[in-house]
Amino acid sequence: MNNSFGIIDQIIRSWAIVKKDMKIYYAKGPVVLMGVMFPAFMFLAFAFGRNMSAVSLMPGLIAISVFFTCSAIAPITMPWETQARTLERLVSSPLAIWTILFGDMLASMLTGIIISIVPIIIALAIGTTIVNPLILAVAIILGSVCFATASLIISSPPASAPQYSQMISSFVKFPLIFISGVFVPLSELPGFARSICFISPLTYFTDLTRYATDGENYFPIIVDLLAIIGFTVASWVIAVKLHNRTLPKRI
Repeated sequence: MNNSFGIIDQIIRSWAIVKKDMKIYYAKGPVVLMGVMFPAFMFLAFAFGRNMSAVSLMPGLIAISVFFTCSAIAPITMPWETQARTLERLVSSPLAIWTILFGDMLASMLTGIIISIVPIIIALAIGTTIVNPLILAVAIILGSVCFATASLIISSPPASAPQYSQMISSFVKFPLIFISGVFVPLSELPGFARSICFISPLTYFTDLTRYATDGENYFPIIVDLLAIIGFTVASWVIAVKLHNRTLPKRI
């Protein structure tokens, strides 16, 4: 496989990967479950029996809806392709490795953006005021790209069983919820969680959604934006390097 194709040409070809992923993987029940139902049940679990208003929890619902949707399928796309023996066809096509990854990332990103509409509608329906729609839109776009890109790292081990990547994905995702200020504002987190919250991209995304809906933020907005962009770039570089190393072991 040649990695020296023109960048524009490869980006155009990546849309074939996007269409494939959207048709085969994302038009499935598990994506709706992880992107809508699971965050909704977590929202209800935190809302009931606690002295917290539903409106104050909506930034967290938006955050984990985007987070879980963008990371629902991307970690298991490569293992699925390996198990189904369809990866050889992709590799034999005039596609660079990064093109395949870029297509997988775009599919996850677009799905995350689409699914985010659901919690936003719920938020508006219960009286949440979006004080800065532009910041919210930018946050959702950048956050979707970041989470989708980071998920590519999880899919890099040359395993053919999707369950392996799902296990790693769950092991990574669930702890991040509790150190990222999703349901409890960063200022109210215990000292240990607050001291390590900066290692999670979800922290900065949640901070942006909280600012966009109620005007409160823990970090300066520019720090949130730069942190998400930084995590995205670092994740992309790492993912491409890892997949360049492990992809030959899959075929």
